[in-house]
Amino acid sequence: MRIVVFGDERRVGAWIGDQIVDLNRADPVIPAGLEAFISAGPPALDAALRTVERAPSAAPGVTHLAARVTIHAPWPGRRIACVGGNYAAHLRGMEAGRPGAGSTIDEITERTRAAGQWGFWKVPFEVAGPEDEIPFPRRATYFDYEGEAAIVIGRRGKDIPAEKIGDYVWGITLVNDWSVRDGGGPSRPMSYNLPKNFDRSTSMGPAIVVGELQPQNVEVALSVNGQERQRYNTKDMVFSFAEVLAELSRDFTFVPGDVISGGTSEGTAQDKSKRQPDGSRPLDLFLKAGDVVELSSPAIGLLRNRIVKA
Repeated sequence: MRIVVFGDERRVGAWIGDQIVDLNRADPVIPAGLEAFISAGPPALDAALRTVERAPSAAPGVTHLAARVTIHAPWPGRRIACVGGNYAAHLRGMEAGRPGAGSTIDEITERTRAAGQWGFWKVPFEVAGPEDEIPFPRRATYFDYEGEAAIVIGRRGKDIPAEKIGDYVWGITLVNDWSVRDGGGPSRPMSYNLPKNFDRSTSMGPAIVVGELQPQNVEVALSVNGQERQRYNTKDMVFSFAEVLAELSRDFTFVPGDVISGGTSEGTAQDKSKRQPDGSRPLDLFLKAGDVVELSSPAIGLLRNRIVKA
């Protein structure tokens, strides 16, 4: 089942073919808001499935043509954790031209696992959805995309064992982690992580797939102006979603609606742009105003955004 947030009231719907079923209007027991729907757990999902089965005979106003409503980011308004450096193919491109470069995928994977996980949190007020515009940050020269698959947590938990991940994943969606590549200032153990946090630094959607995908088998593709840049599967993650959830939940409580984005693979502008002798990179592959970025997955759908001047 593909769950979306749609319309002016940002209601929860099930996307079936070319129709969106307003789940709450079909059955008032189902919460109309996404965070409440996720928090309601299996009973709400069971009710949603029953609603979808009888949708063709639903009362007027319950179903809508998907092409005629606005689909928003399926963001529950909770926290977004992003895994860094989690695909060896991406790391190989990022390391090109540096000492020790030229390692194989297996060598990079082994080295990365030995060094341990790292990442960052996104702290948005709003998350962009399908067809939303992404303002080019004024402080950026090098602006990049990172197409990612993400899990949405459906159950409260802390100190979660990796083998229990199936009890906590509510659904799977797509995230574009828009990134300023101009650098974040002097390297410090902790920072504000400004290159990853600015207005609309995250887009998500178009849907959350519930009960039909495995976190470690999600196909992801990304194109810029119709030219494919990324194509990979989450099976190639260095640290699995289960390992990440186990690490992050140590002494830390996850709640329904929290999101963990699994990182990106090769094909970003940064990892595909060869360094010049002075260490700089050409701008050719980096984003500019007017570019259209399309992130997709067969089961989840298409997340399209246009870059515009701030």
